[in-house]
Amino acid sequence: MSSSPIMDPKVRESIIADPAVLLDDKDIMRVLVAANERAMGPNIVDLRGIAMDRLEARLDRLEDTHRSVIAAAYDNVAGTAQIHRAVLRLLEPQRFETFLRDLGGDVMQILRVDSLRLVIEADQADGDDGVERLDSILCMEPRGFVDAYLRAGSGFPAKPVVLRQVGLASIHADDIESEACLRLDLGEDVGLLAMGSRAVSHFSPQHGTDLLGFFGAVVERALRRFIG
Repeated sequence: MSSSPIMDPKVRESIIADPAVLLDDKDIMRVLVAANERAMGPNIVDLRGIAMDRLEARLDRLEDTHRSVIAAAYDNVAGTAQIHRAVLRLLEPQRFETFLRDLGGDVMQILRVDSLRLVIEADQADGDDGVERLDSILCMEPRGFVDAYLRAGSGFPAKPVVLRQVGLASIHADDIESEACLRLDLGEDVGLLAMGSRAVSHFSPQHGTDLLGFFGAVVERALRRFIG
């Protein structure tokens, strides 16, 4: 076997001068390890190579998890800032009419939803069927409507925050596919803030509800100033 190098002298000198260039290149190292296994023959098991493959697979999974955690943290920070902006906007109005206008205007845009309905239970409802079909953001519905709407026909107790796809009996327009429903405790009265989106995955039961619960509590306190 000839001892003379068959590699290009300049490439060889570069590798000898800085071997980390090869060690940091995953593709090159993978090819070298594979070549080494072929040179050893099929009857030899390279435990080090097996261990390296497993470590590489674990590293890939860790990197994927790392990216997912960063993405989730970014979404959480962005969502928190969004809710804070909406809360600050709701604290400004001094009149109920202005509050409703801002809720269906600036706040709706800040939250990036396509539909928003504020339901307040009363002895006198807007419609005989218990569902308001007008364009007004405020809906007056009969007693018991809010809990029945939150349960949506199920036998389970109504939750304070419900994220789901829109059903048949909806208080939104026909093009709304998903909604977030916030139950509002207004003292003697019960209310509901329903936010809808045309995207079917915008509000999902798998999503967290802490920020929406906080926003609902702010809406409760703001409404009590006007209807208390």
